[in-house]
Amino acid sequence: MRRLTGKAKEETLIELHSASDSQLTDEGSGNGVNSLSERASLPGHSETERLRPNRDTVFFRDGVRRIDFVLSYVDDKDERKQERRKTFEANLANEGLHLETEDKSESKDQKTYFLKIHAPWEVLAKHADILKIKVPFKESDIQHGQDVHLDWLSCPFRLPDHIMHPQTDYFTCPFDKNKEDFFLINDKDTFFPPSMRNRIVFYILGRVPYYSEGRTDKEKTGIKRLLSNGTYTAAFPLHDCRYWKAARDAECESERFNLYKHWARFLCFYKEQPLNLIKKYYGEKIGIYFAWLGFYTEMLFFAAVMGVICFTYGLLSYDDNKSSAEICDPEIGGSILMCPLCDKKCPFWKLNTTCLSSWQSHLFDNEGTIFFAIFMGIWVTLFLEFWKRRQARLEYEWDLVDFEEEQQQLQIRPEFEIKCTKRRKNKITQEMEPYLPVTSKCARFCFSGATVILWISLIVACIIGVIAYRLAVYAAFASIIKDPLRKIQLVGRFINPQLATSVTASCINFAIIMILNFFYERVAIWITDMEIPKTHLEYENRLTIKMFLFQFVNYYSSCFYVAFFKGKFVGYPGKYSYMFGNMTKLRNEECDPGGCLIELTTQLVIVMAGKQLWGNIQEALLPLMRNWWSSRRGRHNHENHISRWEQDYVLLNFSQIGLFYEYLEMVIQFGFITLFVASFPLAPLLALFNNILEIRVDAWKFTTQFRRPVASKARNIGAWQEILNSVAILSVVTNAFIMAFTSDMIPRMVYLYAYSKDSSMSGYINNSLSVYNISQMHPDNMPEDYWHDNSTTTCRYRDYRYPPGHEKQYNHTMQFWHILAAKMAFIIIMEHVVFVVKFFVAWLIPDVPSDVKARIKRERYLVHNYLYNYEVQKATAGCQLPHSGTSLTSLDEHEVVSESS
Repeated sequence: MRRLTGKAKEETLIELHSASDSQLTDEGSGNGVNSLSERASLPGHSETERLRPNRDTVFFRDGVRRIDFVLSYVDDKDERKQERRKTFEANLANEGLHLETEDKSESKDQKTYFLKIHAPWEVLAKHADILKIKVPFKESDIQHGQDVHLDWLSCPFRLPDHIMHPQTDYFTCPFDKNKEDFFLINDKDTFFPPSMRNRIVFYILGRVPYYSEGRTDKEKTGIKRLLSNGTYTAAFPLHDCRYWKAARDAECESERFNLYKHWARFLCFYKEQPLNLIKKYYGEKIGIYFAWLGFYTEMLFFAAVMGVICFTYGLLSYDDNKSSAEICDPEIGGSILMCPLCDKKCPFWKLNTTCLSSWQSHLFDNEGTIFFAIFMGIWVTLFLEFWKRRQARLEYEWDLVDFEEEQQQLQIRPEFEIKCTKRRKNKITQEMEPYLPVTSKCARFCFSGATVILWISLIVACIIGVIAYRLAVYAAFASIIKDPLRKIQLVGRFINPQLATSVTASCINFAIIMILNFFYERVAIWITDMEIPKTHLEYENRLTIKMFLFQFVNYYSSCFYVAFFKGKFVGYPGKYSYMFGNMTKLRNEECDPGGCLIELTTQLVIVMAGKQLWGNIQEALLPLMRNWWSSRRGRHNHENHISRWEQDYVLLNFSQIGLFYEYLEMVIQFGFITLFVASFPLAPLLALFNNILEIRVDAWKFTTQFRRPVASKARNIGAWQEILNSVAILSVVTNAFIMAFTSDMIPRMVYLYAYSKDSSMSGYINNSLSVYNISQMHPDNMPEDYWHDNSTTTCRYRDYRYPPGHEKQYNHTMQFWHILAAKMAFIIIMEHVVFVVKFFVAWLIPDVPSDVKARIKRERYLVHNYLYNYEVQKATAGCQLPHSGTSLTSLDEHEVVSESS
């Protein structure tokens, strides 16, 4: 950045643009900053042209002071809003911030004012001290291990070094404005990077009141309330340039352009992510999210490969599937008459009509599925353990090791300070701070819990309604598809009543899920606000728990029903079980003779793929359509020269909980590919394709569609880590039960090794079907258009019961109990094997790499020594050291706490 000194710096250094510049470059490259002397040397420039400022810039009109934040408002002649703005801006000036207003006549819509805010060094230093922001004071002399790169293999996936943004490693410690000479301050204007500057300014904006001095309206504080009551229309930091064109000024960072070119474009999907540049531009919180999403996607590759292998095994063993061959055989399946699957409307039917669904079921229900379920139980442990190590390394590299304590103690939410009028002394800081009384806290928690339970009950009621729909319309599908007078014979060949009911019910369930999500998101935010959490971290954690609990029930309940309840409580022809009792006439659903696993697969594919498709439409297509026309005009209309703040003003606002929805989407997907993966081995492959797109869509949104977010810090993924751990443990249990009770693998194995006469699967279908005497069937269960071959007096049904005429007729056979014992043994063995491996792997792999632990301890030791030597030298030189004893004491205490932890 070019600078002038003295009077010339204040009077003559301005940003300029001219007609000749527009002819040399397109309209998007006008982010240049040129001194007056340079402009004066160009021919044909009048005084008016030289004094006309360049408005596509990130600096004040003087070309020196950087714009750290922008507030916008529309002057609607409301005197109350005018008074608030006047008072608020006066208080901002009292805090030491520099303000500069752009009149509405300068804006494109001729209505909007823009207030530009600059934080001078004194303000930045003061609040960096308050926030205990860590800054460098000496270049690190700790030797880092050399990474071994297979250049020939990794080169296509790597980005240039200047994009990866390698940084010199420094020793850092919390900033102290009384020790400026201790830190590496080469230039005060660039010492704090733009992301840190906007974080400090936003902290100030959130705590400056807009009431006059002497008033006691404590609630009238902060930019959030001014935005909510319409006093200001927006508050945001500026992007450094346009995303499709680098800044013309070489001193301007152009980091947004680099991120778009090397990260946000879909053609870069195979490239590594520039995490350091993401962190530098957007802050550590967003950087951690993309690091986690990238690592999750990399690990999905291995799960996807194993899933494809499992599915391929099902394809290759397609012709060896003896059970399906018997079902399709006209002599076997064609001769077996099955009992009606519903009352009145459902006829007797031949077993071979389910030929196609039995072949489809074999693709997912085969011997390889067991090994895949065990593999996924181990994979999820490796994913979580390796992520902890990756996260620990990022914490060290991004200087976040000791951030949590700072965040908890110093970044109290302004809403908490405003609404909690009672104060008490903090036992740690010995300072008075606001607090929420226990009685008020308990009352708010009780109301919040009741609201969550109410909405979860609503979800359960909707799921029961969908189940009732399945039971009610099954008979309709059965009568329609089997009616020879209807012209749907072609469809009937490929779709049976079970599949038609499952598909339509899944679609209805997905629509209900989307509707309930829309309403509950707003309810969850409202009740979380009502609880008044103390810190931003606490706020996000509470909202996370509420939303995930709701989404868990909302998305997974239908899959749990198909996996663990459908076909398990059916009864038998003489004694069927009914939903809500016999009076409802809604007979519980039966599974296909090939098993319920194919229906679980259908349910999972529709809900999972539908959610991912709808999410991508919301995230990419809708914003793209919204901004397509304005983007084309902005990039190709040379006559328009829109200011930097107006370009960002028309972009979408990224809220403080914006990442919450991104995490939630990925964690719900994580649940699908772990909880029910035994039913659909290709689920990790679908998730992999989705995540490759998701990374670039999110990157594209951040760089092109959203205003620049306020930089926030986070040392980890927060409450999502514990949620992932819980889902991982639950997934072992669910997959074990799916393989035991939903899949047909255990009954087949029992038959093969205990009941088969020739050690083959021949005769399994006949063995797995029980016999019922049609003459004993209750009239209410008989089809309306009753007919059957007079030579057939019995029908078959899926169960293990003694035949009619036996002394224990229609009671469970001994084979039923053998199979049940085998299922329970399988669950116990599988769970114990996977859990033992999980805990062994978790114990074997430390959460923090040993080299990172050593570096952290070494750095703390050296930082303590350097700070101690600095204070000794200052004392020896006879300089008074304000707060030096306090700093040493706090550092010693901090080191003791760190070592003990």
